[in-house]
Amino acid sequence: MRIGIIGLGDMGKLYAKAFAKAGYTVCGCDMPQNREKLENELSPLGITLMDDGKDVSRVSDLIIYSVEADKLEQVVGQYGSSTKYGAIVAGQTSVKHPEIAIFEKYLPAAAQIITFHAMHGPGFEPKGQKLILINHRSKPDAYQRMLELFTAVETDIVEIPDYHEHDKIVADTQAVTHVGFESMGTAWKSAGFFPWENASYVGGIDNVKILTTLRIFSYKAHVYAGLAILNPYARQQVKRYAESESDLFKLMIKEEEQEFRQRLYRARDFVFHESRKPIMFNDAVMSEFSLAQHAGHQKPNSHLSILSMVDAWYHLGVNPYDNLICQTPPFRLRLGIAEYLFKNEELLEESIETALYDKTIRGDDLEFHSAVREWSAIIGYGDMQGYKKHFNEVQAFFAGRLEEGNKQSAELIRRLMMG
Repeated sequence: MRIGIIGLGDMGKLYAKAFAKAGYTVCGCDMPQNREKLENELSPLGITLMDDGKDVSRVSDLIIYSVEADKLEQVVGQYGSSTKYGAIVAGQTSVKHPEIAIFEKYLPAAAQIITFHAMHGPGFEPKGQKLILINHRSKPDAYQRMLELFTAVETDIVEIPDYHEHDKIVADTQAVTHVGFESMGTAWKSAGFFPWENASYVGGIDNVKILTTLRIFSYKAHVYAGLAILNPYARQQVKRYAESESDLFKLMIKEEEQEFRQRLYRARDFVFHESRKPIMFNDAVMSEFSLAQHAGHQKPNSHLSILSMVDAWYHLGVNPYDNLICQTPPFRLRLGIAEYLFKNEELLEESIETALYDKTIRGDDLEFHSAVREWSAIIGYGDMQGYKKHFNEVQAFFAGRLEEGNKQSAELIRRLMMG
């Protein structure tokens, strides 16, 4: 099977190399200005660079479109008609509703559509990483070839029969997960401090929060914007997260302890039911990874971002453990720290008391509340440019520590995944 990749950015290039290493014949194309650099990098690996997507489409048995979600229609519209008769076509976008609609609009009737979603960023090799395979329309032998291909590059294949189901799960594991961490980053930027220099953000759970936030802001805005805005299920889930956060914040400032506590324990009993197989994060490992040097003695934290997520899962009727089939490292970290907080009654009670009565953290919680509102509004309006601008401003604030944060978070993920 000859593989052609249209778009040799971070992910396209990563998979081109993996396929070539596994012994497949691989060709690809990218923007003309990137040609020379890509030739130097990929030609020694036996990967052939071509002039454009038409050349790639005509000769390839499998054509993978690895382009930004908001550019996909333009690119498929340009090259789709050149698809080799009977070829398999796949996309690498994280939201499949628009992708499938574009394929159906521009591809020849003979094209077979078997798409996939790699549940990792370019910082990870495909080997051992989760990869979702979705058969939209194909003959059995074509689907078998795709299974063999991803088995050859040693991905952890999860088969989902329908792209609607995929997008529903991904709304939780990616869109809402990212909004939670993006809101934290926005809140810290608005408050004007780095969390690792603040005593309220020192310790196991907060180390994970900070490193995951930096990890997300170390990548490109368009990836997250597409995930949140193009996924039809993401808006309603993000809206629910914002409602949960707002409801809890109102109960906090009114100090309505009984209702606040009852609401959180009800959510805990639903989400962390004893029938769920726990993740069990190791406290020693979580405490080991920190950007802090002299933040002072650790202070209690309300962990409003985590309380809101568990409350939202309860109101959506979502079992996040079911969604681990489409897990990403940030989602697993998020579920892991939520589990860690809610299954430790002493820590949960400390969090509740702090949320209700500790005025020293209230300013930070107000910034977080405002940030969640902002992100929810941007996604609700479908404002792709606003999303990117908002993201890039926070990214610039943390610019000096993103590389270190990304490096530490990768090691943290590796250590916690082993547990």
